[in-house]
Amino acid sequence: MQQSCSSSAKNLCRKLVQVRTRNSIQAAAKTRPLCDIFINHRGIDTKRTIAGLLHDHLFRLGLRPFLDSRNMKPGDRLFGKIKPAIGDCKLGVAIFSPNYCESYFCLQELALLMENKKRVIPIFCDVKPSQLQVMDYGIRSGEQLQMFKRALEEAKYTVGLTFDTSKGYEL
Repeated sequence: MQQSCSSSAKNLCRKLVQVRTRNSIQAAAKTRPLCDIFINHRGIDTKRTIAGLLHDHLFRLGLRPFLDSRNMKPGDRLFGKIKPAIGDCKLGVAIFSPNYCESYFCLQELALLMENKKRVIPIFCDVKPSQLQVMDYGIRSGEQLQMFKRALEEAKYTVGLTFDTSKGYEL
């Protein structure tokens, strides 16, 4: 299973890397940002599978991916590292999974990517776009809910990739 997930991560990386144009590669060589690609994901669902493998493969390709579990240390302030990484990145990858929308942090990161006008490539991992929706548990302000819903809708209607962890390959 690990081997097939690894080759799937490589296939996803190839598709992500194709998105970069010659101009963006030349610009990146002149000024190196904190990260090239910000990986937005729900750790409980994807950290040990597609998110971690994607990070490692992008890193081996010479890119600077940002994945919270790999780029942050105990004691780091969450948005103290995440906001600059989102601001510097050239591309965002949002890995949507069954528990993604339950996380305030996932939705906040997605909203920051969209507010900063970053290009976001969605990966639908074991979930269909139609299954993703922001739930109101009465703990978020109306403004926050609207911001999260707008970001999620924008991402859902962006052409992305589909990944099925039970089969270990991209569909």
